[in-house]
Amino acid sequence: MNITEDMKLRLASVKLFLTDVDGTLTDGGMYYSADGDVMKKFNTRDGMGLQLLQRDGVKVGIITSENTEIVNRRAAKLGVDYLVQGKRFGGKLAAANAICDQLGIGPGDVAYIGDDVNCADLLSAVGVAACPADAMPQVKKIDGILHMSLRGGEGCVREFINLILEARDE
Repeated sequence: MNITEDMKLRLASVKLFLTDVDGTLTDGGMYYSADGDVMKKFNTRDGMGLQLLQRDGVKVGIITSENTEIVNRRAAKLGVDYLVQGKRFGGKLAAANAICDQLGIGPGDVAYIGDDVNCADLLSAVGVAACPADAMPQVKKIDGILHMSLRGGEGCVREFINLILEARDE
């Protein structure tokens, strides 16, 4: 991936990293047991990436339209700084703006990775936007969005985080 000097500066200045869940932290599949239990598969490399960002002083959060105990448990295990589930704030952009207000930062200080049309407003508003390789075509067309080579649930979040960490190390 060819990263411009301007993009390196934006990546290095990220103060808040946000991610979607379904189709980004997961492969988008929902697995149902015979008893009706719902399961999702997360990639441990993505989780380690979130922890590495936190160690480097970046706040991390998850914003998802779903509201599940599975995501509560994953967020707690990872120790993310922010978890917004459902449509509590009226959408992902509003949720991100509320977090930015708490931190005293602007959307230009935010990196976000998402994969579907319900992520588009937030992806268009942040300083650095990225999408998994298998994101929806409408998302891939967002101006300036970084296209990861990995698919949702296969480490695309870690791939994006690595770009941020590398830019911060330069």
